[in-house]
Order: sequence, then C-alpha cells, then structure tokens
Amino acid sequence: MTTLDAKLDRLLGAKTGKALESALGLVTVGDLLRHYPRRYAERGELTAIAGLELGEHATVLAKVERVTKRTMKSRRGTIVEARITDGHRSLSCTFFNQAWRERELIPGKRGMFAGKVTAFREQLQLAHPEYQLFDSEATDVGAVAEEFASALLPVYPSAQGLPSWSIARCVKQVLDVWDGTDDPLPTELRERLGMSVLEEALRKIHLPQNFGEVAAAQDRLKWDEALAVQLTLAQRRSNTKSHPAPVCERRDDGVRVAFDERMPFELTRGQQEIGEQIATDLGTEHPMNRLVQGEVGSGKTVVALRAMLQVVDAGRQAAMLAPTEVLAAQHARSLRELLGDLAMAGELGGAENATRVTLLTGSLNTAQRRKAMLEAASGEAGIVVGTHALIQDKVSFADLGLVVVDEQHRFGVEQRDALRARAGEETAPHVLVMTATPIPRTVAMTVYGDLETSALRELPQGRSPISTSVVPVAEKPAWLDRAWARIHEEVAAGHQVYVVCPRIGDDEESSGKGKKSKKSTVDDGDGEEPPPDDGGEQRRPPVAVIDVAEQLAAGPLSGLRLGILHGRLAADDKEAVMRAFAAGELDVLVATTVIEVGVNVPNATVMVIMDADRFGVSQLHQLRGRVGRGSAPGLCLLVTEAMGGTTTRERLDAVASTTDGFELARLDLELRREGDILGAAQSGRKSGLKMLSLLRDEDVIAQAREEADRFVAADPELREHPGLARMVAEVVDDERAEYLEKS
Repeated sequence: MTTLDAKLDRLLGAKTGKALESALGLVTVGDLLRHYPRRYAERGELTAIAGLELGEHATVLAKVERVTKRTMKSRRGTIVEARITDGHRSLSCTFFNQAWRERELIPGKRGMFAGKVTAFREQLQLAHPEYQLFDSEATDVGAVAEEFASALLPVYPSAQGLPSWSIARCVKQVLDVWDGTDDPLPTELRERLGMSVLEEALRKIHLPQNFGEVAAAQDRLKWDEALAVQLTLAQRRSNTKSHPAPVCERRDDGVRVAFDERMPFELTRGQQEIGEQIATDLGTEHPMNRLVQGEVGSGKTVVALRAMLQVVDAGRQAAMLAPTEVLAAQHARSLRELLGDLAMAGELGGAENATRVTLLTGSLNTAQRRKAMLEAASGEAGIVVGTHALIQDKVSFADLGLVVVDEQHRFGVEQRDALRARAGEETAPHVLVMTATPIPRTVAMTVYGDLETSALRELPQGRSPISTSVVPVAEKPAWLDRAWARIHEEVAAGHQVYVVCPRIGDDEESSGKGKKSKKSTVDDGDGEEPPPDDGGEQRRPPVAVIDVAEQLAAGPLSGLRLGILHGRLAADDKEAVMRAFAAGELDVLVATTVIEVGVNVPNATVMVIMDADRFGVSQLHQLRGRVGRGSAPGLCLLVTEAMGGTTTRERLDAVASTTDGFELARLDLELRREGDILGAAQSGRKSGLKMLSLLRDEDVIAQAREEADRFVAADPELREHPGLARMVAEVVDDERAEYLEKS
C-alpha cells in the first residue's frame, strides 16, 4: 500500500530518489506531494521574463528568437548563444563547446528552459540551461503533453540538474500508485466550510484541468496549514493557563516608585499606557504573556525595567534574556546606570530599598560565574541579565517572577520556555517579550499567537532624524570616496562612526590564499540572520571586518582611531572595545551585526553598511537605529554593488525611502519566504508553511484561530480528534509536536 510515508527511492528508483533528496530534501511521498507548483504555464502562453530574479533557479516557457555560434578567442572551442523571448523581453542561453545545440535550437521553436538566472554585461542569462523543446506549434507541448493532458503545466521550484518537468514526471508517477489518505478534518467542519477532501486537493494541485480547480485545492491546503499552526498556539495558550503565576502587586513604597520619582525624563504616552497594562497583568495569578513591539529607540528598555522593579518589590526576581553577550552586557550596564544607587544593594552608598543587577554569560571566568550563579540562586540579585547561559540546567533562581526576552526573533519557543521552566514545576513566571522589529498583524496572529500584543509607536524626546542613502559603487565608485570623506568631517566635528560588515574574516583569507575557512563565514556567534542571496554564481564573498578595518586604517581613514568588534572576540575584549567607543576613545568602530540591537552611543552619528544587499530589510532598519540617538542627526549609507532595477536594489531603495518600521516590516514580509519567518520564530527549523501567505491570507488565519480555540477548549489534547493531532504533527513538524507533549 502506497501511503504518504512511503519512501520515494522505492517507488521511483534509487537514482531518482537520491536526486530528489539531495536537491530538494524530498524523501517520502508526502514530501513530494507537498512540494507544490510555484505557478502554472498555460499552453500557448509564454512566461514573463521580466519577473525573473538574479540567483533564482527559474523555469520559463519561451520561444527561440535567434541562435549564434562563435569561436572563443581566449581558448579553443565554441560558444553557442540562443536568445529566447516571451514576446516582450529576451534572455540569453549560453552553451560552451556544444556546437550541436545550434542545430537543435531552431528559431521559432518553443520549449521549457530551466537554469539559474545570472547576469553578464548587465544582461540576464541562463548558463548551460536544461531545456525541453515542444515538437510543433500544433501540439505546442510535445513530450510534456504526453504525460499531462491538462491545459495547465505545473512549474515547480526546482534545482540544478532537476528541472521542473522532471519533478512533474515524478509527481505523475507517484499519483498513479498512491492509495490516498484519510482526511484529518472532521466531516462537519469540512462540509460547513465547503472545503475539498484532502486527497482530491493534493491531486488537483498537481494535475488541475483549470484554474478553478487550482483555487479550490489551494483553499483547502492553505486552511490545513493555518489550522495546524493555530491549533499549536491554542494548545500553548491552554497549557500556559494551567500553571498559576506569582502575584506581583504594585507597592507605593518600593524601588519602582523610587525609580519613577528620580527618572530624568518623562515617559511617552505609549510607555505609560503599556506600563499600566503590564502592571495590571503582573498583579494577577494568570501568567502574563505580552509582546511589546516598537521602533528602534522607542523606550522598550524602560518599560521592561519598570516591570522588573514591580516584581522585585513583590520579593521575587526578574530575568532578562538577550541574544548576544555584547547586548547582555549593554543591558546590564544600562540598567545599573538608570537605577544608580537603587542597583547597589549591599554596597556602600546603596539606597535603602535597592536591588542588585547581576550579569550571567557563558564567557565569565569561573569565579565570576560562580558568584553570579550564587546571587541568582540565593535571591540576592533581583534582576539577572544574560544570554542563553540563563537557560542551562545548572542555573537556578530563588523565586523567578518575570522573564523578559529581548529580540524574540532570535529565540525559538523551546529556548524561551526552558527559561520559563526555571521558575519551578508548579508555577509559571510572567513573560514579557520585546522586539524592535515591527510585526504585521497576520504574523503576530501566526508566529506570536500565544502573546498579547502592544505597540510603542512614538519616540521619546531627544531622538534625532536619520537619513539613509544608497551608495551604488558599481555605477558610481566616486560616491564611496565621498562617504569616507564624510566620516572625516563627522569625526572632525567631534562625532563617531560605525562601519558594519557582514563577515568577520580571518588571516588566511586576508593573506590572499583564497582558501575558504569555516571561521570566515557570517558572524554566527552573534545570532545574525542569514543574508539574502539573490546574486549570480560568480558572486564574491561578502567583505569582512578584519580586512576592511586593515584597508581603512591604511587608506581612506588613516589617522583616525579605529576599533574592531565581532563575535569571536573574548567577552572581556568585547566589553573593553564597547567601553572605549562609548567613552569617545575610538573614532570608528568596524563591526559585524553584534551591534545591531541595544548598543547605545549617543555621539555616533554615521553608519556605513558595507555589502548592504547581504542583509535583510528589518536588519538594516535595526542597524541604522544605532545612530541619531543624541542631539545630532544620523546618517546611514548603504554600500552595494547591486545593479539598478534588480529586486536587491529595490529593497535597499525602500529602506532608504522611509524610517517607518511598520511599513518596512510589511515590505520585508513581501520579499522574504514567509515559511522561513514562521520556522525561525517558532523552532529555528523550516516550517510547514508552503501555501499559506501571512501577507494575503489574514481572513483564513483569523478563522482558523477561532476554530482552533473551539477545538482545544473542548479537547485540549485533541484525543477525540486524532486527525487534527496528526495534521499538527505533519504540517508543523516533529520537533514542535514533541514540544507540545513536553509542555
């Protein structure tokens, strides 16, 4: 019997099965049938070449326009170049030492061409593409038509050596022997919603007769994905409510009131309103689970500190989890500076009702770590700040009442809940999550559906405007010279500058040997996002901190005081560099994205981001928020070699055009793979979102949430609905299913 769990290598042969697994990660029948077509080509309709992006592996239905053959000058052999067209734009297909292609690629013939989109002399091309020509204009689809009687040809996400039509043949072969599957949706729900049966949807999505069948199949498959995620979140909300939280009521004579009385600035209206919501939440035994999102510099740290002080006043502890050691140290330093003698409990000069802020990170020496752990375990430390080291089993708290997670997108739910479990088996601490990356509503419902959401939209007084410009060095190299000159001007005016690079670098690459080292990749130690890759195969490695710092010191920035900061430095060295920069002892800090969040040096006015196209939209927005934090306006320069008119340049131009983080968040969602967003936020792995659009399917997500709440309220473990439980495990993934059992 051929089920969804059947292995592809047994059905399609070892060679084909291996190709599908290595190229696309498809191992079972279910994997292949969930590998949905990207789009559908209609017979006689050519694919729009204008929609192609550099770096993508594309399949196009096009017509051969002309073919030329020439002898290569630099070496022996020939080049055959075929121009294919959609009737409006053309694309070049090049073949080296394959003269026979000229006889096969006859002008006027139509076919499907597959390959990686690259650029040569600012012209789009497919180098050595695979293709399948149609036999004639009459049949129009030739060999493909023999296997697919449909008027629609599915075009699949493909890979080098595995073109779309090969995947289509595998799907057809599997569907011929597949015995179908039980429908996980209860019949009552499916009929009420007017949904297709799952087996029919899976067949029609691959072999539709018309676009109506495509739409019906997509509706069902979107619904399954939305419902599976919302069931997961509904179960999490239900599990959270099952454990009471410690009640932390407000006091009129505690450290929080003392802090409020000496606060050197006035809270914004948003800070006041959200602070009131949090204070009310903390005063109940129902566990608070609140997400506070706000622009860079909107004052989230002060909101979190006032919440932590309320918990300290109740005789309990608060833990603050940061994604990097640099940020954890920065938070600990900022909290101590804000509190002054209120953070000096047990010290000479400490206030009467003071608490203690303790820093606990993985790189502390043995004595420092032992002291920090003792302060956390004994309750001496009212506030404990740290990195992932806080969630290790050896770390214990005397009475943990509140967990504050900074930059939620850096942590999976398992990490967050491991820290929450530090409070003990019978209780669950309150949880406050903060992010400077604004989140569209559909993402909030899907990724953070177990959290109440609050937004800080206004900036505190004293923040200066930030202007952003793209520096297109390939087109206008003189602009980069002007950027370095501008840095000299800013330093002469008494200000400081960041230069950000996507990679650390090392001596091996700097010496010019060209040997690739694992240490020379992106600064993974700082938890940064993987950079988007939509360039061609010949794309050079991203620039590195070590190399750039050396070149700047010897060249355009000679005479200035330069420092280096990245994730491979020892913790003491990182701290020393940041202190020197904050004290004005360095003019320019060349760094990775270790400075992306939380770093606060008001005197820094300019940020130059090298290879800006290697970063995502939200990350660029976060980075530039490090400047303009004082009285002088900020300037961010996005240096790139990306060509004008590409999606990459559109992304950078969009960042330069607005400082509205909520608008950029929506753009980021449009440009990024949505399933990756869900996977990274939920568990760090790829998610099951292949059909659902977080941008366009808000109604589906909202309706699925209502149904999920109804099912879980009546049957929290879904024991009476095994189909739904199975769907959660299949769509969300095995790791998250295990998480549900644990929680």
